[in-house]
Amino acid sequence: MVINFESDKPIFLQIAEGIEGAILSGAYEEESQIPSITEFSVTYKINPATALKGINILVENGIVYKKRGLGMFVSTGARNKLCSKRREQFYSSYILDVVEEAKRLDLSELEVKSMIERGFKE
Repeated sequence: MVINFESDKPIFLQIAEGIEGAILSGAYEEESQIPSITEFSVTYKINPATALKGINILVENGIVYKKRGLGMFVSTGARNKLCSKRREQFYSSYILDVVEEAKRLDLSELEVKSMIERGFKE
């Protein structure tokens, strides 16, 4: 995970999204432990409250949970939740824009599908 201190995106959101990405990629499997708040703060040289704020977002969304005295763990079903969330974000952030531009360019649905298929092959 990389934290970009020059980004407009708050660090706590970068932490949350970085953990989400690690869960999606399989780096953190369901029911496995994630690094502690202290580990995040030391590794990235950030305030522990900032790391906690990022992890609390994941707790609120049911992605991770705390085992008292042991640390934070990835929830069962977290990967499926994240996939659903990211698919919806993908649709609203990318697909709708692609369709809009395709309409402006008078591209047919078949032409757009063909371009997407070409992109998968390249």
